[in-house]
Amino acid sequence: MIYLLVALALVIGILVFEYRIRRPDTLLLYERGGAINIRSARFYPRHFSLPVANTTYSFAQTIEATAKGNLELRIRLAVSVAASLDHLATLVRVGGWSRDAVARAAKELETILLGLVKEHTERKGIDDLSSEGIHEYLRQRIHEVAGTLGIRIVTLTIASFEPLNGQIADAMRQREQARILEQAESFQQQARIAAARARTSADEQIASLENQLEQKRLALKKSTVELESALSTVRAEHDQELKKMQLGLQREEIRLLKENPELLLLTPQAARLAEASQALRNARTVVSLSPGDAQQAPEILGLFQSLLQKAVESYRTKKER
Repeated sequence: MIYLLVALALVIGILVFEYRIRRPDTLLLYERGGAINIRSARFYPRHFSLPVANTTYSFAQTIEATAKGNLELRIRLAVSVAASLDHLATLVRVGGWSRDAVARAAKELETILLGLVKEHTERKGIDDLSSEGIHEYLRQRIHEVAGTLGIRIVTLTIASFEPLNGQIADAMRQREQARILEQAESFQQQARIAAARARTSADEQIASLENQLEQKRLALKKSTVELESALSTVRAEHDQELKKMQLGLQREEIRLLKENPELLLLTPQAARLAEASQALRNARTVVSLSPGDAQQAPEILGLFQSLLQKAVESYRTKKER
């Protein structure tokens, strides 16, 4: 029983001494059959595993290079790297079986960056170099070599780029300032041109709309005038028809009176003459004719003369008898 307890205590002691709890930000590497794998268990044996930090490793690098004409430059880089899960074997080969494998691989990356920057700057003149150009060149080349180190590039930034010669640096700064001012002036000029074009376009649209409105107003006025003219024509034709009807009626009345003189006594003028003769036997009777009757005056007078003549002849005939 005692031996069993001792053996159990030894096993527990070995487990406590050998096994550790895996941290969430740690990669646990182990080798099996010549390949590097990752442990995913919560507990791991520390002597048979390599804990590698799964966080980014950042460093700054200052590189002194030269451009064409042996002009010295100073370039500062800021780089962040992390372990590449696809190239763990390469990481162990470059950085060794150590917790600092990523940092050691980053040191190798610094050497590669130094060579790439110098290779790029030595082929170009100082006027052709810029932070953007260097960054683009490194971005294209760095991913080719990062896999050979077992790391991946998280960020790569050109912190500064300047010639070591102060006069050249001042000249480049002045040139950059002039370029920025010229670009700003160009943008302002373009903005003014765009605003002027917008105003011109707005004025043209307003003028076009006003012209369309004036045309519609003229068309409406023309239509109104045409309608009024047509209405006046219809009214004149109607009045003319009425006059023709009245004239025909009057002619018909005159024709009836000529054919039947006795109807003359039934006319309003004859009635008024009779009334006047009854009131004043020896007075002269004035018969007023209306404007419509004035047009009939010659015919009416002719009828009166014919009637009077017939009456006189009848009186003479009776007297002679």
